[in-house]
Amino acid sequence: MLRLMSCLRELVIANRILGREGVVDAFGHVSVRHPDNPERFLLSQSRSPELVSIDDIMEFTLDGVAVDARGRTPYAERVIHGGIYESRPEVNGIVHNHSPEVIPFGITDTKLRPVGHTCAPIGNEIPVWDIRTKFGNATDMLLVNMDQSRDLARSLGSRRVALMRGHGSVTAGATVKEAVMIAVYLQVNARIQLEAIRLGNVNYLTPEEVESCTRRQLSPLAIDRAWDYWKARAGCAGM
Repeated sequence: MLRLMSCLRELVIANRILGREGVVDAFGHVSVRHPDNPERFLLSQSRSPELVSIDDIMEFTLDGVAVDARGRTPYAERVIHGGIYESRPEVNGIVHNHSPEVIPFGITDTKLRPVGHTCAPIGNEIPVWDIRTKFGNATDMLLVNMDQSRDLARSLGSRRVALMRGHGSVTAGATVKEAVMIAVYLQVNARIQLEAIRLGNVNYLTPEEVESCTRRQLSPLAIDRAWDYWKARAGCAGM
């Protein structure tokens, strides 16, 4: 029970951080795999992330079925999380957002690539998943069933990031802290890259630099330092 309560608090903090850092606004969500049952995950009811409290957190099976809804309305796109957890047993935290800085890279031929050392964990190759490819051109762009979610998970593969054409992105981490860090710096990278492109040719990180920088950036020292900073900015320092 103590481990579950700690996990719930961390998930609330993750929601508040993503809201404070502008990665999500009224929309978007973050989840964590259940600490005691890997076949389930925890995710808020349908609520803007910056407003989420522990009472909003719901438990779901991997196919997106609420274990005890208690009258709460879940996010329509909760299946995004279930499909990735199903295919990636090492993933324990997932963020889905609609960052306006990131979306341009999902609708143009310009590839999103790491440009700074703190952004290295986004990876060398970031796929763009297009719902239209398999599910036609008449959807509302939301992922609302497991077929769509599993298709996104296949596009993500073993990577940490996938873009979604005209929609946003997903980030997957070994922990919810890791997933949040990657989501924050995915947006930072997109912002820097967009500015750099306007100035001229961009000198991107090499694959070797990405690998080395990722190890440092995803170390406990770096993640905990960033997490404490973001917690304070989000007003969660006492949580």
